[in-house]
Amino acid sequence: MDKYTNAINLLTSKERFHIDLGLDRTKAILSLFGNPQENLKCIHVAGTNGKGSVCEILHSILKTAGYRVGVFISPHLFEYTERIKISGVEIDKETFADYIEEVINTADSNNIDLTEFEVLTVVMFKYFNDNNIDIAVLETGLGGRLDSTNVISKNLCSIITHIDLDHTERLGNTKDKIAFEKAGIIKQNCPVITSEGYECIQDKANELNSLFILTTPYVEPKYLNVMKLKGQHQRDNLALALAAINLLFKDITSDIIIEGLKNVDHICRFQYIPEKNMIIDGAHNPNGIKALNENLQYLYPNTKKRFIFGCLKNKDYKKMLDILFSFAKYEDTPPEIYFYHFNSPNSCSVEELQQECIYYSKKLNSIDELDFNGDKLTIVCGSFYMIKELVDESLLK
Repeated sequence: MDKYTNAINLLTSKERFHIDLGLDRTKAILSLFGNPQENLKCIHVAGTNGKGSVCEILHSILKTAGYRVGVFISPHLFEYTERIKISGVEIDKETFADYIEEVINTADSNNIDLTEFEVLTVVMFKYFNDNNIDIAVLETGLGGRLDSTNVISKNLCSIITHIDLDHTERLGNTKDKIAFEKAGIIKQNCPVITSEGYECIQDKANELNSLFILTTPYVEPKYLNVMKLKGQHQRDNLALALAAINLLFKDITSDIIIEGLKNVDHICRFQYIPEKNMIIDGAHNPNGIKALNENLQYLYPNTKKRFIFGCLKNKDYKKMLDILFSFAKYEDTPPEIYFYHFNSPNSCSVEELQQECIYYSKKLNSIDELDFNGDKLTIVCGSFYMIKELVDESLLK
């Protein structure tokens, strides 16, 4: 067994593969490593949808401007190393394995029981500090207030993207409760930028004497039109990222921003694969599906469509299917629909999905069963787990 495989086995063991929100364990292990997170200049991003895109937009612009920028995102699609990058380069597997082993061994010898995400967070902080980055762009894993990335005591700014109902069992069953959790990343005297005016976010900013910036969805066409990431929903994400750039980096010109936007790379976010006439989208909750649906209606209104959908049981898949296949939209020309049961104990069965779908559908066993030579647009969505299993990595990178 090679070193990387061994490290992944350590990381994903049953003892670590769970969620246990809180900061104490992460703080304890980081203190043993000299608190590397306190040496970093961080932009911290939370939200239900869009936070990964905001991180990648910032990453690309800052890299283009000549900054040595680290970015921490989740989830990964094919390899854990996708989560930790410096100026576009993923941490290599051997280095990743070394850091994983060091963090886990140190934690175990000090009786600190870290979860998988906490291990990754500590590895990220240590790796970024060891490599002397200029800026760290951090995406929260879940929520904000009790997310392990929130161990930083200050940041350059906080960014809070669109908020919707997701992970309600942990974050609360209303948008206001979820917004309260996201607002937990706001720091004393550190600005917060958001696209939605939740009272609890404004209150938290006032309490901490933090500048509160509310963006509008308008973005100059010279920026929006050149961005590699496509989709109507990306306007809000781009507006948030540009507000942060304009606030924090006065040296970055519009020409640099444009060049950076041309190279934004965030796979499986309304990603078009021309050789298959296929769109891959990681939409995995109702809000994400709504954004996907709006993009399809706007960009492909009269195109024949074929959907491949798979979903986790703990998601509101009934609502997702209702949005995706609304009767009024498709009553004259129903789309071709395939459901896929992927290899996860929490994956919906094909029968469960068919029961909630108003249209005739088929079971898909392999994407190789389908013919991609026609004029039909294929849309793959519902779960990153499914995309990883169903779509060949070479098509996406």
